[in-house]
Amino acid sequence: MAFEWDRMHKWEDNHERAIIEDVEEYICEHYDIDSTFEMTPEQYKEVENFADEHEYSVMSYGFRTILGNWTNYREEEGLDLE
Repeated sequence: MAFEWDRMHKWEDNHERAIIEDVEEYICEHYDIDSTFEMTPEQYKEVENFADEHEYSVMSYGFRTILGNWTNYREEEGLDLE
């Protein structure tokens, strides 16, 4: 019988969600903020630089997601990105 993994995407979703939550928690603790949406543009740039330096880390998915969400939020709210 061939190996199969039914609904593997559910496992992947759980791991991705955990990575995002862990990265968000660490960023919030580091900057003493309640949400990553509260990052200043300077803090965003620091996180972006760190993420760029660790682009092959398993955690990079979380960084990319959080940074993208921050950018989208700022654009939707009409807030400065820089």
